[in-house]
Amino acid sequence: MKQSFVYILKCSDNSYYTGVTSNLTQRVFQHEVGYYPDCYTASRRPIELAFYCEFTDITIAIDFEKKIKKWSRAKKEALINEEYDKLPNLAKKKF
Repeated sequence: MKQSFVYILKCSDNSYYTGVTSNLTQRVFQHEVGYYPDCYTASRRPIELAFYCEFTDITIAIDFEKKIKKWSRAKKEALINEEYDKLPNLAKKKF
């Protein structure tokens, strides 16, 4: 099975970029050098790899990437900081 990665980059403007790839080293390098000039990170360099996780099923990786993209900044930061116990509370809507 081919390995896939979901990753979060911290950009120079303190925003986060979430992506999925089968070659993490190459993809981070592409972000660092602005390989794709129209990419979100190209104008927000330098970037820093803040988080990544590995998957053996690309479908699950893509689903997880889509989920993270909908998360709040606080929830992404809890994931990055390995504060997994905070994730359920950060998922709750405040009424």
